[in-house]
Amino acid sequence: MKKIVLLGATGSIGENTLKVVDAHREALAIVGIAAKSRWERLATIAKKYQVKHVGIFDGNAARAAAESGLFAAGTRFYVGAEGLEALAALADADLVLTAVVGTLGLKPTLAAIEAGKDVAVASKEILVLAGKFVMAAAARKGVKILPVDSEHNAIFQCIGNEPSRAVDRIILTASGGVFRDWTLEAMTKIVPADALKNPNWDMGPKVTVDSSSMANKGLELIEATWLFGVPAERVDIVVHPQSVVHSMVKFLDGSVLAQLAPPSMTFPIQNCLFYPERVPATVPGLDFAGTLSLDFRQPDYQKYKCLRLARECAAARGVAPAIFNAANEVAVEAFLNRGLPYLQIPELIEKVLGQFENFEPVTLEEVLALDAQARERAAALL
Repeated sequence: MKKIVLLGATGSIGENTLKVVDAHREALAIVGIAAKSRWERLATIAKKYQVKHVGIFDGNAARAAAESGLFAAGTRFYVGAEGLEALAALADADLVLTAVVGTLGLKPTLAAIEAGKDVAVASKEILVLAGKFVMAAAARKGVKILPVDSEHNAIFQCIGNEPSRAVDRIILTASGGVFRDWTLEAMTKIVPADALKNPNWDMGPKVTVDSSSMANKGLELIEATWLFGVPAERVDIVVHPQSVVHSMVKFLDGSVLAQLAPPSMTFPIQNCLFYPERVPATVPGLDFAGTLSLDFRQPDYQKYKCLRLARECAAARGVAPAIFNAANEVAVEAFLNRGLPYLQIPELIEKVLGQFENFEPVTLEEVLALDAQARERAAALL
């Protein structure tokens, strides 16, 4: 029985993780759950899976949960950032799955690593912000970092036990988001309701907007450089509208391996939860008896300016990716609150990037301080 702590239990990754657990109750157990504030949903999950360790970031929500009477007697609540770190280091856990939106999951992930837990990472911002320190800590403690993102999980599966020197290029696929066939003129009229649609995936608001601007793919590019030790110039991106080929790896001998599956997050999540074993799928896989068309094309970097900026930051390394991520989070929040036009998201990111000198951080504290400063600059520019 593999025991799991699920950080971000109420989001889309959390919901899909619970689907996998439901399909394999004989092999998987949830021993800890956490969310930012949706304590009512946590209460439902805790009851169904008999979870006694519950983390809630928001203090008011945590108090409401403790006073609600909806949690079983003996439930222990973990409150705030320090609470999430303690939950991530839970002695009973074998694996911590981090699916917290944004950079909130960084310190809990590091706490899990220090406690000797394998970590399945769904929050790409963690490695974008602090990949240098997360990967170094994992190597020092001898724990596995398992990628939950469908693209990185595909690359992880394709590379397998091949040595890094055998990899020529990584090819990230992108759906292109809801605006992939829109003209720039049409995109001047985008409102949040337009951007909160995705043709293939069911995701939270922030990730959905990032998918539409392809900032999400830029973050994945940065994440891939840390996960697989490949420089940014050897990571290609192609638009693949069907979202069936989740990514590919080209090897030095010219061979290309691709991982295919329906656009359901249950596939990469299950791979992480059971790694290195394979078990029957949670949902049906591909049926090649029917018609299956696969299309690929190059992204338009003029249209997707966020992707261009992310690629530049990935090549620059240092703290540039952290600044990009911080500015993007502020910009997306402003767009969703109708305070910033959609096409000004990359403009704000570029302005914030222009206000900082890039450097190679020595400590995690330097990165966190810069993250806070970049958010302040972005807010001031708004």
